[in-house]
Amino acid sequence: MQGARMEPVEPAEAAPRSTVLLKPVDVPKASDVLARELRERILSGELVEGTALPAERELVKQTQMSRATVREALRILEVQNLVRVRAGRAGGAFVQRPTTKSMASSVTLMIRGQQIKLADLMETREALEPFCAELAAQKRTDDDLAVLDQANADIADPNADLAAFLQANLDWHVGVATAGHNELLIGFMTALSHAIYTGTENAAFVDDTVRAVTARAHRSITNAIRSRDAETASRRMRRHVHSYAKAALAMDEREAISVED
Repeated sequence: MQGARMEPVEPAEAAPRSTVLLKPVDVPKASDVLARELRERILSGELVEGTALPAERELVKQTQMSRATVREALRILEVQNLVRVRAGRAGGAFVQRPTTKSMASSVTLMIRGQQIKLADLMETREALEPFCAELAAQKRTDDDLAVLDQANADIADPNADLAAFLQANLDWHVGVATAGHNELLIGFMTALSHAIYTGTENAAFVDDTVRAVTARAHRSITNAIRSRDAETASRRMRRHVHSYAKAALAMDEREAISVED
């Protein structure tokens, strides 16, 4: 019996190649996800200052995350100054809100890490401090004036060594910012003033003439703040910080400064 003839099979057409392009998917770490959720609840005010977070074991149970993940999330929040961790039987993780101190610390780290030039610090102070003086004249309290008066007395002390003079100078500049009662400016000016303190810690520059000129300028600006004369306070501060910067930069040609904690 003759076998049936087999017809040739046509090859199947190849499926068209897809033109869809996908990018790598960045999956966040579980610890980052937990830290972000807690951070938002703290910053929104849902978790108020001083609130105790659940114990580590309870957080593991609630989130179904590992203990290592929970610990890493708490470490992230602690570094960001959003929780403080206390040891002991009454310890644990407690909510804290950002403060001017934590802001100043962050700005200081940025100044150090980027090795910001002294000239840039001085330019920033020239831009901000006249406005700080203006705000101080508008919003100052008797307590604010007492801080400025004490700083002026310490600056004028003929027995003050270099460190004492620079500290009094720092106290006065931060005091002016504080008298303006603007939390952002207070935090920023605190960091900036500390950096300039270090950048001008030079006995050859801070001589008797510089001390006398500084004391006179500070008293003049303080008087304007006391009189609530915002325009005069701003003008005098602008003149003071400009002349101080010009003299300091002429003495010190370094490209960067190192700010110590």
